[in-house]
Amino acid sequence: MAATPESAVKKRVKAILDKHGVYHFFPPANGYGRTSIPDIICCVDGKLLAIECKAGKNQPTALQERELELIRKAGGVALVVRETNLDDVEVNVLRLKGTLC
Repeated sequence: MAATPESAVKKRVKAILDKHGVYHFFPPANGYGRTSIPDIICCVDGKLLAIECKAGKNQPTALQERELELIRKAGGVALVVRETNLDDVEVNVLRLKGTLC
């Protein structure tokens, strides 16, 4: 990952996912796949968790918001995570594992 503020968020999210043994990957943005998919795709005990990472005041694009909403409508959990809400990753992982109500 390039040394950008967003890559720092991705690194911290990855550390949380690794801590909890969550399967995850970073889909390549190479023009051959679906556009605007979230930065990190996870499977937590058979449930989809998608994470779009942003830094500072950056916001998801309209196409990214559309993808996040499609994931939610399909029953998955879709988050926008930045430096200020990294705890949301752990909270949602624990909820999906059934260890947090």
